[in-house]
Amino acid sequence: MQDVILVLILAVIIGLAAWYVIKAKKSGRKCIGCPDGAHCPHSGTSECSCGKK
Repeated sequence: MQDVILVLILAVIIGLAAWYVIKAKKSGRKCIGCPDGAHCPHSGTSECSCGKK
């Protein structure tokens, strides 16, 4: 029973993370990891202003 609860909790967490990424991409964010993802000056390149790639 504990394994089922653990799997359900992990599925919810992964589902919410996927929902966030899909929602951010649909809204046009280029750099999801940045707090200023929509206004990132490096949004056209592989490098973001926050240092993430």
